[in-house]
Amino acid sequence: MRACLPTLCRLALLGGLLAAGRAPAQLADKSPFLPPGAAPAGTPGAPGGLEFRGYLETKGGRLFRVHDPSRKLGVWVRLNEPNQELGFTAKQYDGQELTLTVEQQGKVFTLAERQSRVVSGLAPAAPAPAVPAANVAPAVTQSVVLNPTPADEQRRLDAVAAEVQRRRALRDQSAQAAAPAGPQPAPAPAAQPR
Repeated sequence: MRACLPTLCRLALLGGLLAAGRAPAQLADKSPFLPPGAAPAGTPGAPGGLEFRGYLETKGGRLFRVHDPSRKLGVWVRLNEPNQELGFTAKQYDGQELTLTVEQQGKVFTLAERQSRVVSGLAPAAPAPAVPAANVAPAVTQSVVLNPTPADEQRRLDAVAAEVQRRRALRDQSAQAAAPAGPQPAPAPAAQPR
């Protein structure tokens, strides 16, 4: 039995290697997880495998962002300066068409600027119903006007002043009701240490 164990391990390892050699051929051409119409992962958007993501104006000139999705690597480059990391040279930028012409391995490609897609995961929220503010007189809230004239602004200020007076009167009434009817006793003097 012990002599068979290493042989079984070798056979299992050999079978695994053979299966691994066939595995890339068995992969699906299109991922079931990609949205309809999206390019498969192995085929980047541009013929050279590069994407033009945008540009940046600096004091030293314009920098262009070029990205290789297969390597998950992006670089900033200037025109006519070779980039060793991705192996290309940016040759020309067309501001009207928003394209960047690059040379990679002796071939010239025109890359269109990648357009961002914003996809929301949530439905837009419905606006909250208008709830009147608690303890605010209607005269204050109804006196607010879009693009007020000086007369509108004065009416609003008068309504606010009236509301302040009303609240002060209520506060004074509640303070008088809470006060005891008799005279207040004087506070006891604090004990002095000896």
